[in-house]
This record gives sequence, C-alpha cells and structure tokens, in this order.
Amino acid sequence: MPRAAPGTATEPEEETMTPAPSSTPGATPGPTPGPAPLDAVKDAIRQHITGKIAALTDLSHRIHSHPETAFTEHRAAAWCAGLLREHGFEVTAPAHGLDTAFVATAGSGPVTVAIACEYDALPDLGHACGHNLIAAAGVGAALGLAPYAAELGLTVRVVGTPAEERGAGKALLLEAGAFDGVDAAMMVHPCPFEVSDFRSFALGTLSVTYTGRTAHPSLNPHEARNAADALTVAQVALGLLRQQLPPQWRVHGVTTSAGSAPNAIPDRATAEYEIRALAAEDLRELRERVEACFRAGALATGCEVTLERPEPDYLDFRGDPGLIALWEANARALGRPEPVERGPFACTDMGNVSHVVPAIHPVLDISGGACGPHEPEFAEAAVSPAAGQALFDGAVGLAWTAADFAYARNGGAPRT
Repeated sequence: MPRAAPGTATEPEEETMTPAPSSTPGATPGPTPGPAPLDAVKDAIRQHITGKIAALTDLSHRIHSHPETAFTEHRAAAWCAGLLREHGFEVTAPAHGLDTAFVATAGSGPVTVAIACEYDALPDLGHACGHNLIAAAGVGAALGLAPYAAELGLTVRVVGTPAEERGAGKALLLEAGAFDGVDAAMMVHPCPFEVSDFRSFALGTLSVTYTGRTAHPSLNPHEARNAADALTVAQVALGLLRQQLPPQWRVHGVTTSAGSAPNAIPDRATAEYEIRALAAEDLRELRERVEACFRAGALATGCEVTLERPEPDYLDFRGDPGLIALWEANARALGRPEPVERGPFACTDMGNVSHVVPAIHPVLDISGGACGPHEPEFAEAAVSPAAGQALFDGAVGLAWTAADFAYARNGGAPRT
C-alpha cells in the first residue's frame, strides 16, 4: 500500500484551508486570515488523494482485469469518466470524434493543466504496459486538485486518451482541439526504472500492399507477376539500407500475407512496418528512403505497390525543463527513487502533445528492473504492491506539480 495512503484511510468530510475568524462575543475583529501557503494546499491535496486511494486502486484493478485494445476501451473510459463525474467534474463523453475518448473539467482558473489518462491494452498481453496505472493515477491527481482549483487559480482538464499502443489517439485528439488552451500537459507511466526527463523516439507506420498477377508455377509462370517476390526484393533492399542508417534509426516489420498455396504464384502480398528516429525531422527522411525500397520491389517484379500510413506519426517527446524540475522536487519529497538518465527507449503519442504544449511524462519504477513493458510479467507487476505505491505517488506527484505550476503562473501566491 502507498506510504501515506493506508487502505483504511477515509476521506475527511470537510477540508478547511484557512482558520475561521474569531466569533467570541464582544471580541475586536482581527485581520481577515489570508490564503493558506502553498505547502498547506499541497498537504491537503495529499490527504484528499489518500482518502480516495481505495476507489483509485479499484479503478486500476478493474481496468487491468478487463483489457481493451485501441479504440475499444469502452469500459475503461466509462469507469474513469464516471468516477470523475461522481466528484463534480463536468464530463463530455465521447469527445472530439472518438468513441472512447472523454474530457472532464473542474475549476475555472486562468491556468489550465491537462492530465492525460491512457487505458488501452496490448493484444494478447493485456496491461503489460501498465496503462491501468496511468489512468488511475491521472484520475487521482485530478480528484486531488479539484477541491483547491479555485484557490490555485486552476482549471483541471482530464483528457481520456484511447489508442496509445496503436492508433495515435493523442495525435488525433490534439488535431481535434482537445488540448487547445492548455498551459501544461502531464502524465506518468510505469516502467522498470525511474526517469524524470523522459525521452522517446519518433515513430512512423507503413502498410504495404503489392498487387501482381497469379499463374500456375509450372504451366505458365512467365505470365505471372509475383507479389511475394516484390516483397522479398524490398526486404533485401531494406537489409542493405540498414548498413547506411545512423545508429538510432530503426526499421522493422512483419509480412502479413504472401500467398496461400505453393502451386499458385501469389498475386498479393502485404506487410506492416515501423520506422523510428530520434526526431520528427529525421523521421521524414527515413520514411522517404524506406518507401524507395518498397517501390524498388514493385519496379523489379512488374507489380504495383500501395503505401499507406495507417495512423499519424508519433513525434519524439520533448519534456519541458521547468515542469521536469518541479516534478523531480515533488518526487523526492514523496520518497521516490532517484531518477536515472536514459536515452530514448520507447515511443508515445504524448510526444505529439509535447511539440505544442509544455509537458512532462515521468516514468515510475514498478518492477525494479525484473521485467519491462510488453512482457507478460509486466502485466503482473502492474497490480503489485509496487504498482500501488506508484499509483499513489504518481497521483500526488502530478497534482503537486500542477499546483506548483499554477502557483508560479498566478504570481507566487494562492488565490482568495
């Protein structure tokens, strides 16, 4: 269980941030008490999240027990939105043209902080990326901030973001306006180590279809145009291309079809590929060079090739230094392990948001390096005691960072 959130904690019925004026008969009225200092607000936020930890843990475990893949996260989205609605948030669901997206808001201050909640699972692996924790921690941070939004001069916006693993849901939401007017965006992610200054690759996807002409392989092979051969030529070209690519550029993919019987020359072959680079600018050049290899396969075999982008590119994540510094201070105050420095090791559509809005994406250790995302063991780690601690620390850390950010933006003092 979280260090400051025992499972038996109950939410206080009322949380008063400033002492009440004296009401002694005949007493001379004293000065009107000023707003509570920021540390008192943050302590109250922590207590408020402590009172919600049972509900947040239940939310995390329910999402984990009912994994839903990209754009099918109906239950997870409804559970997150429902808990926020129960606590006074104004909820729009579905939102921005996506059936499993939602937007929930509380407060009306001049500073708007968006908290991203991911909740999609991996095919066959369930929540082996721990998105159940991301969703619950995001909801928890928002619940902790809402009672003090007016005092902080804050508008809290929770964005339920489907399809992070495949589909680039945040890129679609960004284009649709879900992050318009946002001053800072944030989320946390479970990992096998602790990182404050998270960095990611830019990632692009490519669907390849070759169309040829079928024929009998012994009677009239000369009349065929072999689509499987076209894909083979392209794969050889890609293998040679890799020798001349910069060290951090990646090309990888799978063949999804290449004929159904050995006695019929294939007239159709398909493949799915991903490309990765350190920055969005590099990704554009890499895509051009990779697509040239697939066109070479068509040219060599007389087939036709169709190249499609099944989803928006995932841009490299660019963390905001000021927000990172606030997060690090709060993580230390919570007793989190000291962060390590790591180069890019993953991809996320939160990168797209970070190109437009100041953002952070810290990762929290839940496995001590014993296993990592997209491994079956990591799904088990996502409901472990360490995961429960990360849920609480992530919720409080995000809420504290948002409070610090709003405090600074509003002139260094809570609002009356």
